[in-house]
Amino acid sequence: MLQSPENSSAKLPSLLWESYYAPATLKEARTLLNENADNARIIAGGTDLIIELERKVRKVATLIDITRISGLDTISLDQNGMIHLGPLVTHNQVAASSLMVERAFPLAQACWEVGGPQIRNRGTIAGNIITASPANDTITPLMALDAQVTLSSAQGQRTLSFENFFKGVRKTELQPNEMVTDIAFRAMQTNERGCFFKLGLRRAQAISVANVAVILRFSENKVQTARIALGSVAPTIVRAFDAEVFLAEKTLDEAAIEQAAELAAQAVKAIDDVRGSARYRKEIVRNFVSRALRQLRDKEERSAWPDRRPMLCGANGPQPNAFTKTVLHRDGREDVVECQINGQKRSVQAANGKTLLDMLREELGLTGTKEGCAEGECGACTVLLDGMAVDACLVPAPRAHGAEILTVEGLSSSAATKLEELHPVQRAFVQEGAVQCGYCTPGLIMSSVALLKENAHPTRDEIKLSLTGNLCRCTGYYKIIRAVERASQS
Repeated sequence: MLQSPENSSAKLPSLLWESYYAPATLKEARTLLNENADNARIIAGGTDLIIELERKVRKVATLIDITRISGLDTISLDQNGMIHLGPLVTHNQVAASSLMVERAFPLAQACWEVGGPQIRNRGTIAGNIITASPANDTITPLMALDAQVTLSSAQGQRTLSFENFFKGVRKTELQPNEMVTDIAFRAMQTNERGCFFKLGLRRAQAISVANVAVILRFSENKVQTARIALGSVAPTIVRAFDAEVFLAEKTLDEAAIEQAAELAAQAVKAIDDVRGSARYRKEIVRNFVSRALRQLRDKEERSAWPDRRPMLCGANGPQPNAFTKTVLHRDGREDVVECQINGQKRSVQAANGKTLLDMLREELGLTGTKEGCAEGECGACTVLLDGMAVDACLVPAPRAHGAEILTVEGLSSSAATKLEELHPVQRAFVQEGAVQCGYCTPGLIMSSVALLKENAHPTRDEIKLSLTGNLCRCTGYYKIIRAVERASQS
């Protein structure tokens, strides 16, 4: 457990939490949750929870970090044809999984649409469903896949269908002493095809205005069964039951497609907000369902799926649970975060209650990592955590215990005075003039370094995809992209 020292009460108002546990087993996690249920939360990716704590919309005294428990980050197919996702499975893991692309394609598509690479490296599917926003991308395909969730506590476990799990906007059946331990659904069969569509107000890092998942089972050229789920159109994800019934035993000619799309639009339960009116959402649903049906009829749903998907996870791909080698320990009255930063062993005693970003800047003086938005939107605080690009503003500082961290300061020697002494990416940014105000530059450089470690010779499209988690407010993107291309040639 990591606790704030007793003599630092003056700092407590600025701390995001008071106590931090890193259990090594599920039993320990359930016991801790049972003992602290009223004031505790499970944390894994933290991409939603840290923002809630920063904004003070949620007050939590105790965080229970389950990322050091082995075996919770697995994707598996059991003998009954059910796919299981552990509670630490991230969006990038799903997008990278051949099993998921083959047997749960709509979910793989949705995961690829979530945030940018830094968010997908940390954010978990379990966290997405626990947050229970109707705009969360993964809930819609999971509903279409008829998923179920297993909740576990010190008293036992129970399994609920998604229909019974979700109760409203950010409301679920999860009790304070329970945690998600499994998400399961039947793998799609060879006669089934599915796809996912999302509309956001920009191409990446956007909340859904509306999203749609469609899964069809075919018998020769006719639809045998259909499942259509609609997201961000109601307080919870809704099914277009009338459209599903209508499609049964139909051939997907244009008349049938248009009628099914109209029936799906009628299932929309009229959300009207700043991102879109109820009328607009109905039109989106009508358009998306008709497009989905045509793609599935023509077997074109995978035509735009990229063969190589930049993960910014290092050469070995997504490894969200690579930190199981150590647990937090006590040192006198204070707990100490010990880690490798830029190749040097560092110990920090004042990290509890802070993010990794604050620890780097305030406790270690590594101010190259910038705070732009403090909510994972801009990527200015991108660092590499055990080789994986993450937003430091969304990582609890104690999570760094036992990890290796690389910041922009670690790319080249502090004594470097010549251009050729810089890291190839830094040098290319200078040569291409890819720096304007410079505030976003450290994060862009770190994302570019992560990309080139993963893929030494990316295409221009792959460079663009890798930088979707980074914003340049001076709009210098063309020179930034050229700089990454130049670095890849060096």
